[in-house]
Amino acid sequence: MAKSKDDVQLAGEITKSYNDIKNEIAKVIVGQEEIIEQLLISLLARGHCLLVGVPGLAKTLLIRTLAEVLDLKFSRIQFTPDLMPSDITGTEIIEENVSTGDKHFRFVEGPVFANIVLADEINRTPPKTQSALLEAMQEHRVTAAGTTYTLSEPFFVLATQNPIEQEGTYPLPEAQLDRFMFNLWLDYPSKDEEVEIVKSTTSMYQAELNQILNADQIIQYQDLVRKVPVAENVIRFAVELVNITRPNSNGSPDFINNWLSWGAGPRASQFLILGAKVRALLQGRHTPDIDDVRIMAGPVLRHRIVTNFNAEADGVAPIHIVQKLLDTVKD
Repeated sequence: MAKSKDDVQLAGEITKSYNDIKNEIAKVIVGQEEIIEQLLISLLARGHCLLVGVPGLAKTLLIRTLAEVLDLKFSRIQFTPDLMPSDITGTEIIEENVSTGDKHFRFVEGPVFANIVLADEINRTPPKTQSALLEAMQEHRVTAAGTTYTLSEPFFVLATQNPIEQEGTYPLPEAQLDRFMFNLWLDYPSKDEEVEIVKSTTSMYQAELNQILNADQIIQYQDLVRKVPVAENVIRFAVELVNITRPNSNGSPDFINNWLSWGAGPRASQFLILGAKVRALLQGRHTPDIDDVRIMAGPVLRHRIVTNFNAEADGVAPIHIVQKLLDTVKD
């Protein structure tokens, strides 16, 4: 990091802001500290998240609360089989000037024109509609009727999937999954956490949330992340971890060759380092270490490795392969 006073001060502010955000979200959301940290890491790294969890785990409430605490414009899109691309990006309508009778087209922005976009059950809509959102995620702009519209920054997409119901769904292809920095799995709350959830949601309690950050501050933090220096050995560890996910490549272990059809691409290495940078800053450190990369490995890699029939027959999930990889690759 450039050792200017401004950058050092900004790094200190990130840590304080992170703790304040956690405290505010805790007024509404019980537990889920790890998920909240990973959402913020993805936002500050200019990534996007895919959240997988059964219904009723407060995915929508968590994201809406995050948007409120960050003073960002929030938009929710409920994906359905009949959703059209224009329902996401927006459409042109004909307007008539009453006094002159002249008619002209006017573009009406769709729900993608927000800072935080919740794509609810993204796998319930056909690929044509999915790709409209995924293009906006990649390019941060939308093209309609030959005109390109730039989306406001920061632009952060959180897509959700229900892992139980798979009938009538359109699973995201691997190339589109790769657009998401993290794949986060929300688990059931503990018994004590569920007691707290029931207490707070069945009473008259209404949390008053304070806004901690605005869009300009978040963009400043995102720019700061890019300035964080990373040691050569940390980068090499991340690249080595991604490299050996590729079957039959130089140095890939036997279990990779046996269980995987395809490994992760270079985008995984980039996201491992970006995630490690943000995590270090959130914890008050000015440079990441290998442990930061190790913690990023699960959410970055689990949706980028493609298991084969052998893995399915052995009952091995992608996350188990990632954990085995971490045991294999030495610092």
